[in-house]
Amino acid sequence: MRKTSRIEERFFRVLMFFSTAFIAISLLLIVFSIVYKGLPSLSWEMLTQEPKGGFYFGKEGGILNAILGSFYLAIGATLLAMLIAIPVALFINVHLRKYKKSTNFIRFLLDLMWGVPSIVYGAFAFGVMIYLGVRTSLLAGIITVTLFIIPIMIRSFDEVLKTIPNGLLESTFSLGATLSETSYRVVLRQCIPGFITSILLSFGRAIGDAAAVMFTAGFTDSIPTSLNQPAATLPLSIFFQLSSPIPEVKARAYTSALVLTVIILLISIFARYFSRKYEKNKIRF
Repeated sequence: MRKTSRIEERFFRVLMFFSTAFIAISLLLIVFSIVYKGLPSLSWEMLTQEPKGGFYFGKEGGILNAILGSFYLAIGATLLAMLIAIPVALFINVHLRKYKKSTNFIRFLLDLMWGVPSIVYGAFAFGVMIYLGVRTSLLAGIITVTLFIIPIMIRSFDEVLKTIPNGLLESTFSLGATLSETSYRVVLRQCIPGFITSILLSFGRAIGDAAAVMFTAGFTDSIPTSLNQPAATLPLSIFFQLSSPIPEVKARAYTSALVLTVIILLISIFARYFSRKYEKNKIRF
């Protein structure tokens, strides 16, 4: 039995090693490919200028409209989703913590919504827009992406809230705190580091998704100045430029992908920093 256990342990250790190596190598190859193909076309003008006439034929211009459009859409959707996700996650884990069947059913529905492809959300929102006679706009894109990331954010918050010990909740109740006071003054503060990571996950999905905004946010070479105007995004900019037969335009698509990768990398670094900063506020057990 001991010999068999050792063989199994070695087998799974080797399997984990090769799995980790495969993931790491795949990530390095993707990053290397993007950097190798996108770095030569990267310039200050590319980052600070809007597309000019003939940009999609290899002439002058940049992707500033797509960069700002992506930030407008992702930040708006993330903030709007937070306003809904935080109260729902707290309600599930504090107010409904004794009703296991209800919480399990809600989590099941959220998991189903999480698994729905983003293109389905985009198609649904597009159908609603046609019915209401609404044109593509930044606001429509924000609402669509919000619907798309709400299940992700709620379930991420939910997993963080599950780590809260029952002793913390019971101690606050014994001191006379209400459910709402326990939720927003104790539990929420305790989970700030995990919430930051969850918000990062949702923001990354929002800024990197193309399918949900293809029919709703539209595309434009200008920077939107109001919520009623269409907005360009980096994923759609990459898609349209890669579809071009012109080599210069395809190279710019990889530059756009490089910019998007760097943005997400920087957000990850800041999230780790703030997560560690607020880690000291947690109550230790």
